[in-house]
Amino acid sequence: MSFEPTTWDLRTRSLTTDDHTLVMGIVNVTHDSFSDGGRWIDRDAAIRHGLHLADLGADIVDVGGESTRPGASPIDTAEETERVVPVVRALAGAGLVVSVDTSKPAVAAAALAGGAEIVNDVTGLTDPEMVAECARSGAGVVIMHMQGNPRTMQADPAYDDVVADVADFLQQRVRAVVESGVEPSHIVVDPGIGFGKTFEHNLALLSELDRIGRGRLLLVGTSRKAFLGTILERAARPATPEDRDAATGATVALAVAKGASVVRVHDVADAISAARTADAIVRFH
Repeated sequence: MSFEPTTWDLRTRSLTTDDHTLVMGIVNVTHDSFSDGGRWIDRDAAIRHGLHLADLGADIVDVGGESTRPGASPIDTAEETERVVPVVRALAGAGLVVSVDTSKPAVAAAALAGGAEIVNDVTGLTDPEMVAECARSGAGVVIMHMQGNPRTMQADPAYDDVVADVADFLQQRVRAVVESGVEPSHIVVDPGIGFGKTFEHNLALLSELDRIGRGRLLLVGTSRKAFLGTILERAARPATPEDRDAATGATVALAVAKGASVVRVHDVADAISAARTADAIVRFH
């Protein structure tokens, strides 16, 4: 199952991390996402935003129709499909590499049929139907760690050793999905910053990212998350989600230095600046 983690094979194409860290831009087609809920719920606005992120340099545009913020309420499959698939179809039709952020196999199947290349599943591909769909379609996949679910995950997260526990979970899920037919080169793993983790858990994971991937491509999503607000509040700085982009940039650079292959962000322009700067330093030899 080992391979050199420089190429991410997707449904119809491949992306390389040989010369730069990949940047995944976020399009939330939701009413209630923690940072930008409601801004892109209009279909045309979401499509324009996705195209804009690509123009700014995003390698991937990640489209989601159900909020996964702490305490978020679930929506049904039909509503999520209606929100997501037309946006995916339009962006993929324009030539963008599109990821669908969903844990529902039927939504994933519809999005892949509409041109999506990647399934980004916050539940770690624990649904056998989702694994089967990804294996059948040849999609790229993101396997994320989350303790609990969005409704409960921040109630009282606890670990024996958060870094070891998350790394072990991801290794087990990789083994399971490969045994079910997903090609190893299609897999990226994500420690799930902010998903069932305390402030201290998030810092521990970011400080030891090099223990997480274990030879896998690694995605890190810190963008505008609450732990950054805590850091900024302690420094007496503005700390609303919109005030966290510079702090996000710091985590992007540190993640690149620790071996991240993909970073998932709201503010693509500044994240690319941070990532390319870190790339130049880390890759210099």
